[in-house]
Amino acid sequence: MVRRHFPSLEIALELSAQHELGWYLSQEQTALAQSSQAWMASEQGKQAIDAMQNHYYAYISEFDFVDLRALNQRIDERLPAYIDQFIAAEEKTGMPADLLAALAYQESHWDPAAVSPTGVRGIMMLTQNTAESLGVTNRLDPAAAIDGGARYLADRHERLPDSIPEPDRLFQALASYNIGRGHLLDARTLARELGKNPDSWEDLETVLPLKADKRYYPNTRYGYARGYEPVHYVQRIRNYRDVIASAFE
Repeated sequence: MVRRHFPSLEIALELSAQHELGWYLSQEQTALAQSSQAWMASEQGKQAIDAMQNHYYAYISEFDFVDLRALNQRIDERLPAYIDQFIAAEEKTGMPADLLAALAYQESHWDPAAVSPTGVRGIMMLTQNTAESLGVTNRLDPAAAIDGGARYLADRHERLPDSIPEPDRLFQALASYNIGRGHLLDARTLARELGKNPDSWEDLETVLPLKADKRYYPNTRYGYARGYEPVHYVQRIRNYRDVIASAFE
């Protein structure tokens, strides 16, 4: 976890063998101990523990020295030129500035002149149609692109059902930014059909890849999509955000 911030760190030695985490209570707290054990063994307790695991650790991908070394260098070299624009975009849209910065890094590595083979371009990698719908006339203008990308993410977020809690709602908005709202809605419908919770990002992570599975996508409204991509996309953005966040403090 710490090497994401300091990629050159290496493990010098193991301090001790791993041990299970435990809780100590005074001898008089027998009833509390029994209640705690019963809750942790219950379905509600297991769900809470799984949710905590997913919230804090599940998105941390396998350590990539080259990628994270480049990220930490660019936080010093590139991010200062755009940090005020990300903060202004947060004030305008409510989308967190550090999240927008992580999104932009995932899209372009903070390169305002970035162009993809498919025609998306700029620091937020907007398509031509999306840029026109947002009133962005020059996608290579970082100020305009950051503003437009933030407004687009806010729109993806706002158009999701109110039943989705945070942070799942934000993760689904990011997936919609990447794969498109139609494909995300397909995944939500498919989740219901499979007995999963469409409001849970943890469940959607298992369903979205089925949009590339010929057993499932022919029966969806918007058809085939590389549904595994938004899963990795959101995972990387969450990971980058953790590293970037200190620059906004």
